[in-house]
Amino acid sequence: MKRVFTTMMPDRAGAFIGADRCITELGLNITRVSYNKAVDAHLLFIEVEGGEETLALAEEKLAKLGYLPNSMGIGSVILVEFRLRDRPGTLLPVLELIRQFHFNISYISSQENGSGYQNFKMGLFVDNTGDISDFLGRAARLCPVRILDYDRSEKVLDNTVFYLSFANEISEKMSLDGEAAKELIVNSNLVMQMLDERDQPVHQVFDYIRQFADCIRTGRGEGYVPRVTRLTTAAGLPITLIEPPCGSSLCLLECQDVLLGVDSGFACYREELLRTVLGVYPDFLTRRRELMLTHGDVDHCGCTGLFDRVYVNRKVWDNFELERCGKPDFREENAIHAPYARISKLLTAYEPPKADNLTVFAGTSEPVPELLTPIGTLNVAPLCFEVYEGQGGHVRGEMVYLERTHRIAFTGDIFVNIKSFIPAQAKFNRLAPFLMTSVDVEPALAKQEREAFFGLLSPGRWQIFGAHGNVHKVEIP
Repeated sequence: MKRVFTTMMPDRAGAFIGADRCITELGLNITRVSYNKAVDAHLLFIEVEGGEETLALAEEKLAKLGYLPNSMGIGSVILVEFRLRDRPGTLLPVLELIRQFHFNISYISSQENGSGYQNFKMGLFVDNTGDISDFLGRAARLCPVRILDYDRSEKVLDNTVFYLSFANEISEKMSLDGEAAKELIVNSNLVMQMLDERDQPVHQVFDYIRQFADCIRTGRGEGYVPRVTRLTTAAGLPITLIEPPCGSSLCLLECQDVLLGVDSGFACYREELLRTVLGVYPDFLTRRRELMLTHGDVDHCGCTGLFDRVYVNRKVWDNFELERCGKPDFREENAIHAPYARISKLLTAYEPPKADNLTVFAGTSEPVPELLTPIGTLNVAPLCFEVYEGQGGHVRGEMVYLERTHRIAFTGDIFVNIKSFIPAQAKFNRLAPFLMTSVDVEPALAKQEREAFFGLLSPGRWQIFGAHGNVHKVEIP
C-alpha cells in the first residue's frame, strides 16, 4: 500500500536526508517526491510504498524527528497598507511594531510618487489572528493603515508555510476537519505537481481550487438559484429540469405511479435541491421515487438518498463498491483525474450511495465492444428506455438512455449543451478542465462516442438532456 507523508522540512541544506534515511532504514520505497520552494519553503511531500505496519512505524519515527506538522492551525497572510510620510526614518517604527508582534513580512512593495507620502503594502504572516485587531490599533497611532483585498492569482504573499495557510483558508470556508484539511493539502500538491510538469503556472492551481470552493459555498442556501424548466415529451409526458449553479442537473419525469429522476447533483446541495423539488412537487416525499444514473461521478450521485430505488449498471455498482471499500474509484484510477476527484468529494461532503437502494438492471464488469453498446432496456411505465453503455471516453460505466416513443434522450456527460449554460454553470465548469486537463478520461474516445450517439436517433424532433445545461432540441431527418 501507499501513503503520502506531508513533511515539514527545515529550510537548510541536508534537511531531506534525515527523512530519507528514516524511510530507507525501514526498507520502504519512495514512489513520489514533490517540493517547490517557490510555492512553500518547508512542506515536502513523500509518497512511500510498503506494508501497513511499517508505514505506521515510519509515521511514528518521522513525527519524533519533527518532520510531521502536528497542527493545521498555522495562521494566515493579510495584506496591509501603511501610508507614511516620504522622509527618512518613518518606516522604522512600523517595522519595530511588526517585530514586537512576531509577524513575518512575506511581501513588501512601495514607490515614491511625488505626493510627499508612500503607501507601503506588506504581506504579514500572522500566527494568531486574534492579534490583528490589537496590532492595527497600535499601528493606526503611527500612520493611516488599512487591510487590502488582493488577487491571489497575481500576488503570492507567502511561501513560508503556504500549503498549511491555504488549507486553513479553505477549511474555514468549507468547515473541514483536520483530517480533511490534510487530505486537501496532499491532493492540491498532486494537482500542482502534475500541472507544473506541463509548464502551467503553479499558483493558478491554488486560485482555481479557491474558486471551486467559493462556487460551492456561494451556491448554498439563498445562493442556490437553479434554473427550473417545465417541458413535455412528444407524447405529452411532463418533465421538470432543475439546473443548479454547480454539479449535474436533476431531471424529473411524471410517470404513471412513480416520479422518475435522472442524476442528482452534489451531496452538499441536498437540502436546497429538496426544497426546490418540493416547490414543484409538494407531495414528492410521499410518492414512489426512482432514479436513473448516467454514470458514477461525484457531481451526479450525491443526492441518491432522496430516492427509493436507484438504477445502475454493473460498472457503476462496481465503482460505488470500490468507494465503500475505501479504494480508488474509476475516476480516481486515472492519476491525472484522481486529485480533483478527491478534492470534489472533500468539498461537497460526498458519501458513496448505500447499496440497499441500488438496483443493477443491466451490464457486466467487462469492457463493451462498441462505442455505444446496447446493454438492455429499462421500463418505468409508460416509458421504455433503450440503454447503451459507452467504452469509457468520459468515464467507465457511462450510459445513454433513449426513449423512442417520447423522443427523449439522457446522455449524461457524453453530450452536454454547453451553449445553454447559465453564468454560474459556465463559471464552475471552466475549473475542472484546467485542474484535470480534461473532464474526459479519453478525450478522443469521448468525441467518437458523442458522434455515435447522434447516429442512434431515429427521424423526428428529439429532446436531448445532457447532465449539464438546458435541453437540446434537434430535428433528425
